[in-house]
Amino acid sequence: MNRKRMEIQNCTKEDISKIFELYKLATDFQKIKFPENQWPVFEEALIRSEITENRQFKLLIDDQIACVWAITFSDPNIWEEDDNPVSIYIHRIATNPDFRGNNFVKIIVDWAVGFAKGQDKQFIRMDTCGNNQRLIDHYTRCGFDFLGIKKLKNTEGLPTHYHGADVCLFEIRLDEA
Repeated sequence: MNRKRMEIQNCTKEDISKIFELYKLATDFQKIKFPENQWPVFEEALIRSEITENRQFKLLIDDQIACVWAITFSDPNIWEEDDNPVSIYIHRIATNPDFRGNNFVKIIVDWAVGFAKGQDKQFIRMDTCGNNQRLIDHYTRCGFDFLGIKKLKNTEGLPTHYHGADVCLFEIRLDEA
């Protein structure tokens, strides 16, 4: 069996069309699996900004983009009073359908632990919309603590899939990782 070469890199502007392709495929999948909640079309300016700020990442397998995600260093609209400067927040994990089933969330978590420690952060955080027990179980198997479900107080400025949605919050404390 051939071993595949896996590498995590920052995305570049040349990756923008592939990022949007993966977002579209993810949204199509969400329409089937989670018809009550899917991603909107994201603004290209957001993705360009994340790339410029080195906050958009890709997982390559044999030089093919298998998965993309973004991070932020603050997320006050979602984490509200619990937002803090000692966390990284993972957003918009989108997997190439040709590579589904490879547990990329766990690979991203392992990467995020090293990345966050290198940035002197204490937490890795993530959220997802909707009360999806299978997804909650998957994220906890990948190392996250499930902190619960809440309705957001202020969704102004957030993508539309957050408006009126139940939001599940997840966290990894790095002093326990």
